[in-house]
Amino acid sequence: MKVRIGIDVGGTFTDAALINNDTFELVSTAKVPTTHSAEAGVAAGIVQVLKCIMEKNQVKPEDVVFISHGTTQATNALLEGDVVKVGVVTIGKGLEGMRAKSDTVMGDIPLTTSKYLHSENEYVESETDHFVQDIAKAVAALKEKDCKAIVAAEAFSVDRPENEMKVSEVCGQNQIAATATNEISKLYGLKVRTRTAVVNASIMPKMLDAANMTEDSIRKAGIRTPLMVMRCDGGVMTVEEVRKRPILTILSGPAAGVAGALMYEKLTNGIFLEVGGTSTDISCVKDGKVMVKYAEVGGHKTYLTSLDVRTVGIGGGSMIQISGGRLVDVGPRSVHIAGLSYEVYSSEEEIQNPVLCTIKPMDSDPDYACVQCANGRRYALSLAGAANLAGYVPEGDYARGSLEAARKAWKPLADSMGLSVEDTAKEALRLSALKNSKVVEALLSDYNMDPRTTVLVGGGGGASAVVPHLAETLSLKSRNAKNAPVISTIGVALAMIRDVVERTIANPTQQDILAVRREAEERAIQAGAAPSTIEVAVEIDATQNMVRATAIGTTELRSKDLINRKLEEKDIRRQVAENMNVSEEQVYTAASNGPIYAMQYKIEKKKFFGLSKSVTKPTAIVDEEGVIRLQKRDGKVYTCMGNKWKESLLKAMDLMTEYNDGGKTLPNVYLIFGKRIIDLSGLLNEQQVVSLAEVELAAVREDDRLIILTSARTD
Repeated sequence: MKVRIGIDVGGTFTDAALINNDTFELVSTAKVPTTHSAEAGVAAGIVQVLKCIMEKNQVKPEDVVFISHGTTQATNALLEGDVVKVGVVTIGKGLEGMRAKSDTVMGDIPLTTSKYLHSENEYVESETDHFVQDIAKAVAALKEKDCKAIVAAEAFSVDRPENEMKVSEVCGQNQIAATATNEISKLYGLKVRTRTAVVNASIMPKMLDAANMTEDSIRKAGIRTPLMVMRCDGGVMTVEEVRKRPILTILSGPAAGVAGALMYEKLTNGIFLEVGGTSTDISCVKDGKVMVKYAEVGGHKTYLTSLDVRTVGIGGGSMIQISGGRLVDVGPRSVHIAGLSYEVYSSEEEIQNPVLCTIKPMDSDPDYACVQCANGRRYALSLAGAANLAGYVPEGDYARGSLEAARKAWKPLADSMGLSVEDTAKEALRLSALKNSKVVEALLSDYNMDPRTTVLVGGGGGASAVVPHLAETLSLKSRNAKNAPVISTIGVALAMIRDVVERTIANPTQQDILAVRREAEERAIQAGAAPSTIEVAVEIDATQNMVRATAIGTTELRSKDLINRKLEEKDIRRQVAENMNVSEEQVYTAASNGPIYAMQYKIEKKKFFGLSKSVTKPTAIVDEEGVIRLQKRDGKVYTCMGNKWKESLLKAMDLMTEYNDGGKTLPNVYLIFGKRIIDLSGLLNEQQVVSLAEVELAAVREDDRLIILTSARTD
């Protein structure tokens, strides 16, 4: 059996998941304490858990076809101020150089209220006979100031990187870690680019040591497949890329769970909630893509693209705030911070003669509820206990506990409030849902999600303590991910290689767009993706003069899919109808090319007192396994043969192009070729769409049947 191994390095435990590479089914898991204090750092724990899961399942090194790990090390380094002082070598000439000098002085970047990232600057005049010697002097001066890593910064280096790379070369000769701003981002904006590079450089030495130790340990275990590392945007990259851009691993913890939801759950449109003991990480998936944004460090914007993850201080272990014997709030303190035991994970025998009392986990905290029992111990009232009592945690669930113990522990508070135990528990769930619902509703609004087809997916051990009740409150569908407690570790094992190239280009030509696309594809290949698996999506932001290409691929061709079962068309129609909340009779197949179906139903609304009507057609693009790959509120579906795709595409676009005072706006455009959905949305004109389509359809044959889907740009 060929296997994939995912290792998730958390603050307390390091987890491993063993996945069957053919079926993608979870075979086994393992857990060891995270080795923060070991000489080899967290690498020691990675080796321990790897050895444990391989021996437990008798896995041979040659049977490991993919191995990846996610780590909080970069995030923790910034949170704890465990960074090195960074030197910035600014390169310039004349007035432009003076401006660059001003833009690259970062000073002290705040990381926490008391920790800072310190930086120093040296300026080097370019285009002189002694340019290289001046770089060497600047690097030496920064080393004298105790700088352990160097950033090379020059205006417009994204177009002319030679000078910055010369600084990196000199640093290599002097055995000091270095990064160039053009390696971090291809966007104009020297100040933000330099800030991002300084943050990257500040964690380079620590991450270099950790990456080298981890890679060496994996090699000693006999595993020859390259070690991959989780990125903050949900993809993975090689250790070699980590050495250059460790900043990409910042905030990668929440990304692992979303990767699991995307791959393992095949989530198309949904809100993913990873529920831990203390907090819930909430993120959005639309059209099978995770939503991303630019991350901030110390309150400053960077060019680091990370998942748009919003954290709420509500988790399964959230304690119950009380005042005057009444329940007033839930969280943010959790049970383990208070050093107490959970009421619901104790035995009924332990909860004897409970008396309601309060505790302040921290001196500045409000009162939290607990019960003092006959055995002299105190037990906290928790959100997990409330969810169990209210009937939201089914038998066999990870969060399931003792209802009898929880009922006895909650009764003193219920009596104090004059309510039943169940109603008291429901009030705790109501208060917790108020906090989570604000974030979910904001994500729905920010990304224009359709509540009718959006599902809440729960991950993490505390999923059932939060997600089912929240979905009920918001009138949304919900489900917990399969193997929810280890979905993050599964996500690490299943994550795809992902790379993004962003370039500042005003009025981009077809050649510009194709060049950015090629660069993203090449970077994905460098990161370890098999060329035949790579798909590239291109977006153009005319307001920022930016072209963005996102390349996604895998390390090898997968022999089987996760489910690997073909459904009959009637079964697919039934699943689509259930997702759209309509009867099966209303759904019809608008088009099919064999492995992919375009299914729709019709909504008619009368206007102007019944004199006219509007018609919309909610559309789902669904594969032969019944997985909805793409959904639109109103879509137009067309089919054509491979030798007629260009004229059919232009006609389909023309029929939905909007004309107004600002010119014309093309619709969203998707080409379905075989099992591939080619996203051609976000481009500015027909020539750009056709140019990209020609690249994507290079292998199309005359008798191939294609599907074209168009929808309004706002959908």
